[in-house]
Amino acid sequence: MGIKDQFQDKAERMQQQGKQRAEQAKDQLQNRDRRRDEDETDPSSRRRDAEDRLDESFDA
Repeated sequence: MGIKDQFQDKAERMQQQGKQRAEQAKDQLQNRDRRRDEDETDPSSRRRDAEDRLDESFDA
């Protein structure tokens, strides 16, 4: 395998890695947005969490 082939292979691998990282970042953003939407539609869950933490602090 010549040097040119090695560089070409490395460039292709780097390009594939870049695509995978971009896809992962896109998925993470979508998941974060989805969680935020769920929190906004169910504010009682946040209130419940806050009350649980408050109760725990009084128990200590």
